[in-house]
Amino acid sequence: MSAVRDIAVFVGSLRKESINRKLALALAGLAPSSLKLTIVEIGQLPLYNQDLDQDPPQVYTDFRARVKAADAVLFVTPEYNRSVPAALKNALDVGSRPYGQSAWNGKPGAVISASPSPIGGFGANQHLRQSLVFLNVPAMQQPEAYIGGADKLFDASGKLINDGSRAFLQQFVEAFAKWIAVQNS
Repeated sequence: MSAVRDIAVFVGSLRKESINRKLALALAGLAPSSLKLTIVEIGQLPLYNQDLDQDPPQVYTDFRARVKAADAVLFVTPEYNRSVPAALKNALDVGSRPYGQSAWNGKPGAVISASPSPIGGFGANQHLRQSLVFLNVPAMQQPEAYIGGADKLFDASGKLINDGSRAFLQQFVEAFAKWIAVQNS
């Protein structure tokens, strides 16, 4: 049996009752035993400022080390104004610096977006993929995952209650496991 792969999961919403956090936790529960999905918190990161790279705050150093240690990355994001939330963009920026020392470089990745709206965060999903191209994060192309009506998928305790969505998410996370294996072979 191959080693368990460490997957760093970045949730774009900082809200306590975030639909995207619930989705990330559901994905962790559906993941095959070859993957260990762990949410990496991003809300504590100060806004990226290049001046801080001369003597980076410990939170920058710890975050960059955590990204570097991961075997792959998974982004679970809502859509804010047809783009990614500021906290997620900031995490990308912090991890990508200092220039030429990006913690993201070469990490296999995947993107899933979720929203109460019918289009499921399509704009954020696609916008995030543009940044991942520059960061050299090879992102899984299929299956695409834009989860619309996501506010109706969980019960009051955060448990996934929609069987069709559960089946799709199972397919998504299994495809991600295969994607990671191919990228790391």
